[in-house]
Amino acid sequence: MNPSTESRGAAKWALLSLAIGSFGIGMTEFVVMGLLPNIADELLPTLWARSPEDALSQAGWLISLYALGVVVGAPTIAGFVARFPRHRVMIGLALALTVFNALTVFLPTFELVGASRFLAGLPHGAYFGIGALVAADVMGPGNRAKGVAFILTGLTVANVVGVPLGTFLGQLWGWRVAFAVVALVFALATVCIILFVPKHPGSPGRTMREELGVFRIPQVWFTLGVGAIGFGGFFAVYSYIAPLVTEVAGSPEWVVPIVLVLMGLGMTAGNLVGGHLADIDLRRTLLFGLVAMAVVFALLAVLAFWIVTLALLVLVVGFVSSVLSPTIQTRLMDVAGDNQSIAAAMNHSALNIGNSLGAFLGGAVIAAGWGFTAPSWTGAALAIAGLVIALLSYRVEARKPVPAAA
Repeated sequence: MNPSTESRGAAKWALLSLAIGSFGIGMTEFVVMGLLPNIADELLPTLWARSPEDALSQAGWLISLYALGVVVGAPTIAGFVARFPRHRVMIGLALALTVFNALTVFLPTFELVGASRFLAGLPHGAYFGIGALVAADVMGPGNRAKGVAFILTGLTVANVVGVPLGTFLGQLWGWRVAFAVVALVFALATVCIILFVPKHPGSPGRTMREELGVFRIPQVWFTLGVGAIGFGGFFAVYSYIAPLVTEVAGSPEWVVPIVLVLMGLGMTAGNLVGGHLADIDLRRTLLFGLVAMAVVFALLAVLAFWIVTLALLVLVVGFVSSVLSPTIQTRLMDVAGDNQSIAAAMNHSALNIGNSLGAFLGGAVIAAGWGFTAPSWTGAALAIAGLVIALLSYRVEARKPVPAAA
């Protein structure tokens, strides 16, 4: 069956099925950040009673372990499954996400929950990478980018609706309820993919060795560095947004989901604007975006003591950071040559290296006693480091043409 001949209604159902999984990924990746105090209280009770700061810092490892799973799984799975039918691959990935998130609901100890978070991260990058190829083919020539954008909309909508709702439910009935909802979302996505995503052949002759040729391109490494380090600043801030609201601004716990809604709204708008700006001038969007991110993080560190300014700045943080997301993705695709599928997956590896790095460094500065605004300063420093890498990348590119992948 030629996906480009699918009826408009069938194509929409296929895209919606994939977007449901994207929504689930957005929830499982980000809901933990608003529930860190609740998780630390239950899984690390002794440490929490002695030092909430140390308990939060250790609980931040759950964020890092998920991100590590994405980093490991994205290139490995995307490269290995390239030769298999893509609709079957998507079914397998959605099913794995269902099972691994269900494990988080039931496992009793911090160590086991950490293991489940690592497993849940493994299918993340491959789901987006392979899903983007399926979506583009379902929509057919002339509408490929629209299909990819539709899937990514599930991720941004999760930050507007899913994450705040999950945070609210987790605070009300326990953090495990939030992950039970996530598992149900993935179960629904699995069923929908089985029913509505058309058959889609893979690349039977494609080998892992050919896919890994992308790593022989220097500009790919520069771009991954921008994503991992520069975008890591966002995660240094986002990972500890809950204590920033409750401890620094002095607001009650129920305000956290509201702030997360504002973050999600900013991210949704930033994703759309970023795609438009990157099409006009990718280089300028990337460089000015990193500068803007550093400035906004510094302002957040200074003005977070008042909930009104904190809320407004969180909205801007979400916007500026998400302007960079499609920009980095496009830059990576531009320099990846023929290795588009693994490059699409590797973008999520880079961003989740940033997730892990940002969460770790944010937790480290809190544990060092520098206060809950310290992650914002850390985020600003990471954004500046990303800017330096981007400038170096363009300088090298100007001196030497980008080589084609072998």
